[in-house]
Amino acid sequence: MGQFIDLTAPDGHQFSNYLAVPAGPPRGGIVVGMEMYGVNRYLKSVCDDFAISGYAALAPALFDRFAPAITHEYDDAGSAAGKDLSARTDHSLTMMDVSTSADYLRKLNSGLKVAILGFCFGGTVTWLAACRASFDAAVAYYGSDMCDYPEEIPNCPVLCHVGDQDTAVPPEDVNSFRTMRPEPEWCIYEGAPHGFDNATRPARYHQSAAKLARERTLSFLSEHLG
Repeated sequence: MGQFIDLTAPDGHQFSNYLAVPAGPPRGGIVVGMEMYGVNRYLKSVCDDFAISGYAALAPALFDRFAPAITHEYDDAGSAAGKDLSARTDHSLTMMDVSTSADYLRKLNSGLKVAILGFCFGGTVTWLAACRASFDAAVAYYGSDMCDYPEEIPNCPVLCHVGDQDTAVPPEDVNSFRTMRPEPEWCIYEGAPHGFDNATRPARYHQSAAKLARERTLSFLSEHLG
């Protein structure tokens, strides 16, 4: 349904983005933040689904600065490689990249509002972008390191999804974060593990949680984007 396009950040860095657009004028734009596994089949399907719902969705390859076009398998080696690349990420440059993607979406239609939405590594990027960049809304799915940044203050409405069986974002970390930073709206899903939205990972996928989270996300986006 979608296609890859290249964009250039203000510092001259050229990076790949997967773009999916609706059949008619978009009701809003969404920058989709990848898991640490890259812009893979799952992430492209997320973009395609949002396009079907009427949104222009754009997923930047956030590791392109040091590992162009890379994707990893959902196995031990892929997880180790993804964690290594995540640790090497300079989030000041990540903010530049997601802002470049957002600017592209805004040019699709005058006055288009743009949200950022991300998973795992991309969930952390989403939280930081909500605080450091210019977005109209943000949706963070189980941001793996999000709770390390409670001092950040969001500039837009934020919705967070996490499962109560998430060992990467454990309940005690979420509770501590919520005490220090009460602005985001949190939705907790009983029995759901880390990565519960990803239907390409049967061991992690939690169908009822994924369905409810998507419904809540679409309602949130409709409220804040249109």
